[in-house]
Amino acid sequence: MLGKLLVRYLRPAWALIIGVVVFQLAQSIASLLLPTLNADIIDQGVVTGDIPFIWQTGGVMLAVSLVQIVCAIVAVYFGSRLAMGMGRDLRGDLFHRVVAFSQREVGQFGAPSLITRNSNDVQQVQMLVQVSATLMISAPMLAIGGVIMAVRQDAGLSWLMAVAIPVLLVIVGAIVWRMVPAFTKMQKRIDRVNQIMREQLTGIRVVRAFVREREEAARFAVASDDVQETALRAGNLMALMFPAVMLVMNVSSVAVIWFGAFQVQYAGVQIGTLFAFLQYLMQILMGVMMATFMFVMIPRAAVCANRIGEVLDTAPSVAAPVDPVQAPVPAGRVQFDDVDFAYPGADDAVLRDIRFTVEPGTTTAIIGSTGSGKTTLIGLVARLFDVTSGAVRVDGVDVRAYDPDDLWRRIGLVQQRAFLFSGTVASNLRYGNAEASDDELWDALDLAQARDFVAALPEQLDAPIAQGGTNLSGGQRQRLAIARALVKRPEIHIFDDSFSALDLRTDAALRRALDTRLPNATRIVVAQRVSTIRHADQIVVLDHGRMVGLGTHDRLVETCETYAEIVESQLAAEAAA
Repeated sequence: MLGKLLVRYLRPAWALIIGVVVFQLAQSIASLLLPTLNADIIDQGVVTGDIPFIWQTGGVMLAVSLVQIVCAIVAVYFGSRLAMGMGRDLRGDLFHRVVAFSQREVGQFGAPSLITRNSNDVQQVQMLVQVSATLMISAPMLAIGGVIMAVRQDAGLSWLMAVAIPVLLVIVGAIVWRMVPAFTKMQKRIDRVNQIMREQLTGIRVVRAFVREREEAARFAVASDDVQETALRAGNLMALMFPAVMLVMNVSSVAVIWFGAFQVQYAGVQIGTLFAFLQYLMQILMGVMMATFMFVMIPRAAVCANRIGEVLDTAPSVAAPVDPVQAPVPAGRVQFDDVDFAYPGADDAVLRDIRFTVEPGTTTAIIGSTGSGKTTLIGLVARLFDVTSGAVRVDGVDVRAYDPDDLWRRIGLVQQRAFLFSGTVASNLRYGNAEASDDELWDALDLAQARDFVAALPEQLDAPIAQGGTNLSGGQRQRLAIARALVKRPEIHIFDDSFSALDLRTDAALRRALDTRLPNATRIVVAQRVSTIRHADQIVVLDHGRMVGLGTHDRLVETCETYAEIVESQLAAEAAA
């Protein structure tokens, strides 16, 4: 998967790749020329006392060094552009794929893991590309070129390379082999840290309310210690690598000088040639070390690439049709035709044999015990996931045949847990309609019974909203979420227990305003309170995923045992209060 990702995302940047190769080749050639020029200065200048030759060759060395520096800078610049561009494109594709996921895929991966894959995992692959552009390309050039130049300088000492290089490879290979399992565990443990931190930040009020700070701190400490343990294991091995490499290089240097002394004494080898050979051997070993350093990064990057590939290769279960139907004139009619739904891998279906129709301009309420499938049922209308069998139709068309944008334009969904984005009151309301005027925003706030508290804010529509709306009360967040849906002016309003955070007076005022000012809108209301739905045109009663009642409040009290029990329990609770 790593190779597949690299080919896919680096191919468009072929010009940068060529630039990196060309400039790395130029700087490698310059590096390989310097020891030979240094040997010439020693053998032909210093030994013979030829000062002009020393100045002339020294000037050439200076020019070659400048070329090397410039080429290295340009190569690193191109490599950085290459790596950063790949990271940008990869993150963008990951983001767009995750945004296209239905709730099924998000639940499959988990939000913490998706965050890690789009941040830390991409960073690891990006770092591999960055280091490859600066080290991996130049390493083989230095190693191969160093071997050729060293043999040209003194073939008699070449056996030292045949000993030093394999020894270095064995040592580094053994260390890398031990590091691979640690890198494999690292990303999963980072996922766990992200998950716990995310839970604690989101549920900080619950943690404090139940005095669980110590327990949560201990839970985070365990996950953090797991990451620390894995990182230390990998870090200790990596720390062992550099002393081992330096040991091989220093022993090799001593061996070159030791055996080279005999070459100088008995074979007539020049001192400059000996030092040039030593420099080339160091370059070869450095090239081998840089190449093996890449092998340290590759295992972790490969693990990250596999995790990224899992997301990119997962097709959303809710996908746009190849040939969407021409959307009919909006009316607001919703039909459930023998609908069944089961989550993947579940033993039992969540919904079974659901069959009813919501006529345009009417209000249909859905009620039932916890876990009866109410939220799942309305999620099928907005196509948050698809039915297992049967069909959900909006204005006579199966929702799976719509272009998703056309379908969502007809629906205003207010979920049970109101979520607001960081920004202002106005920016949140305009999520429903980016072109809405201030007057339209105030009108929606008036409908949602939110005008009073927004008008009381110093900045009013420009009042700041924290992420998730945490600087507002639950009722205020819920009313702003309702106003956001109303700004959209859809034909179908879906309220998923959206009135639960409202007091009875505000609930009643909101329902009256909707009936009076939006009489033609179709409304589907999920509720727990009978008082919220008793005046609905029809009420759907769910019990364990089955529809056990359909009718008005008065009729269901007489004919539906489940509904009668709900009414009786709430009346008893009110009397007890």
